[in-house]
Parts: sequence; C-alpha cells; structure tokens
Amino acid sequence: MPLRRLLLGTLALAPALLGTATATAVPIPLPAPEPMDHLTVTLRDTTHDGSYDLYCHPTGGTAPHPGEACRQLDQLTRWGSDPFAPVPPASNCSMIYGGPERAHVGGTWAGRPVSADFSRLNGCEIARWNKFSRLLGSSR
Repeated sequence: MPLRRLLLGTLALAPALLGTATATAVPIPLPAPEPMDHLTVTLRDTTHDGSYDLYCHPTGGTAPHPGEACRQLDQLTRWGSDPFAPVPPASNCSMIYGGPERAHVGGTWAGRPVSADFSRLNGCEIARWNKFSRLLGSSR
C-alpha cells in the first residue's frame, strides 16, 4: 500500500513539475538565416558594365530586377541538371556574332557553387545569354 501511495503522489505532481519547467524555459535567440541563393554578376563590354548582387529566397540585392531574375532562375532550375552549364563543346552553333558582351556569374544557387562565363560569340552563346536575360540583361 505505501508503494501505491508513493506512485500516485508522484503521478499527481508530474503535470505541475512539467508545467513549471516549460513555463520558465526561455528560447535562445538564433541569428536570421542568410539567403541560400546569392549570385554576383559582373558585366563587361555592355551598356551597363559593372557588378551587382542577386539574393533569392528571400529576394534582394542590387540587381536591376531581382524578383524577375529570381523567378527566371527558379524556372530554369531542375533537379539533377546545372542551369549554368556551358554550351557543350561539340554543339553545332550558327556563326552569328551577337556582340562583345561578356558576363561572369559566381556564387551559390540551389545549394551548389556557381562559376559561369557568358558571351554572345555565336548562336548557341546568344541563346544561352537570352535564357538568363533577367539576370544578365539584354544586348545593346
């Protein structure tokens, strides 16, 4: 009988003890998470030479149209493929010269490092540039 009273008494106190412990718990403040997707774009030989930053998820940075650029990049992103991959070396490209514009994009996108160069030297490179038009801008 004494063991039963001890168990009943302990069970009766448990909610009070748990309530006290949770009521006095103070959450530890955590730093705000940094955006996972951050790209730095450097343009050369364009009408808007210079560098700017693009942050996505959340959107921000010094890019001309960050919301549009993030949406375009999200549409280009597919599991298992690199949206920033260069034109394959054996590609048959038209010999149309699109202009001297060049760009470099570096940073992190979808958790992966990015280091990509862009130009407008032929039809394939022009198409690749245009695919990233909100990030790189249009030609002259």
